[in-house]
Amino acid sequence: MSVTLIIIIITCIVSIPAFQKDDVKDKLLFWPYRINRQNEYYRFISGALVHADTMHLLFNMVTLYSFGMAIENFLYPIFFHEQSITLYMILYVLAAIFSCIPDFFKYRNDYHYRALGASGAVSAVIFSAILLEPSMPLRFFFVPIDIPGWVFGFIFLGLSAYLSKRGGGNIGHNAHFWGGVFGLVFTYLASRAFTSVNLVDRFIEQVF
Repeated sequence: MSVTLIIIIITCIVSIPAFQKDDVKDKLLFWPYRINRQNEYYRFISGALVHADTMHLLFNMVTLYSFGMAIENFLYPIFFHEQSITLYMILYVLAAIFSCIPDFFKYRNDYHYRALGASGAVSAVIFSAILLEPSMPLRFFFVPIDIPGWVFGFIFLGLSAYLSKRGGGNIGHNAHFWGGVFGLVFTYLASRAFTSVNLVDRFIEQVF
């Protein structure tokens, strides 16, 4: 079975029973205060396995399936060959952790701040794919035309940074931003370690 499907199955197994069980959700979600005071470091990972509701879970898992399968079956094997599956798993797990770190330091003394969902890790998968294939056609839900992946990436990062700075709402824009950044950096470093391809030069060539 593919790594992407395994991640989706595990996430659904954890998320769905927790929808109506706040005590279970509270034990797993990303809670900087509890991490800081109780050393519950597992929350950096478990927070990506629980979701607020069906739509939240569905949106993240459909997005993960679309980009994750492209990475797993096409993009990573082309560039990383036998290391592709291992690198994909490392990307997802480390992105789930890294995307939460800025909010951990920002809210570690705030008892009321909590977050949940795989958005940071999913954003890393999206941006890893964009760096490898910047011209891939992507589409916003509310815009009925395809746009190049690199354009989507710039808009997504800019919008996430703006909304995070503005604050408010229940969406983890900061995790979206830093997850995307991690996906770019990780993929670039992996390409330097395991291939002779300079992804920055390749990105520029494809865009311009």
